[in-house]
Amino acid sequence: MQVDNVCIYGLNESIVASGYPMRTDLPKKMELPDQHRRDVAHKLGSVPVGTAHDNYLNGIVIQFDLTCSVKMWQQLQRYHFIDFVSSSSTVHRLAKMDLSKGAYNEYVDMNVIHHMETLQSIYQTNPTEENFMRLLYNNPVGMNLTARMTTNSRQLKTIYNQRKNHRLKEWRDFCDWIKSLPEEVVPWLERKE
Repeated sequence: MQVDNVCIYGLNESIVASGYPMRTDLPKKMELPDQHRRDVAHKLGSVPVGTAHDNYLNGIVIQFDLTCSVKMWQQLQRYHFIDFVSSSSTVHRLAKMDLSKGAYNEYVDMNVIHHMETLQSIYQTNPTEENFMRLLYNNPVGMNLTARMTTNSRQLKTIYNQRKNHRLKEWRDFCDWIKSLPEEVVPWLERKE
C-alpha cells in the first residue's frame, strides 16, 4: 500500500464553519480561524462517530493517489464518500504491463506471476476475446492498482475506526498514513505524546 500526492482543501474554511451553529456574527467573507475556533473545532471533531457534531469534517477534503491490491479496492468501495477520480485499468493495461516488475504485491506466488506472463504472451500472440478473458479472469487479487481518490476527514474517521486493527495489512498501513496527516485535518485522532 502506498499513498502519494496528498492535497488538503477547505481546512480553514471548515474550522470557521464548525462554529456557525453557536455564532450570531457570521462572517461576510471567509476569515482565518483564531485559536478559540481551532479549539472548538478540535473538540467537535473528537466526538464519537455517529453523533453528528463532527459534521464540519465533511468540508475538509483530502485527495491522494492510492496504490494497493485489488483485495483492498473491493473493501474500500463500501465507504459512501470516497470517490475514485480516475484509476488504473486491468481491462486496458493488463495485456501491456510488465507483470514481473511491481505489478503484484509480495504475497503473489512467483508461479502465479509466471502463469500470468504466459497468458499475457498467448494473448499478445493471438489477441482473441477468449485469450483476453483467460488473462483477465486469472489475474490475482494481489495485483497493485493506483487511483486518485477524493474523500473527507469525516470519512477517514470512519475508515480509521473500522480498519485500524484489520487483518489485511494494507488497511493498517493506510491507517498509519491517516495518522501522518496534520492534527487539524484529523482532530478526532488520539495522538500519544
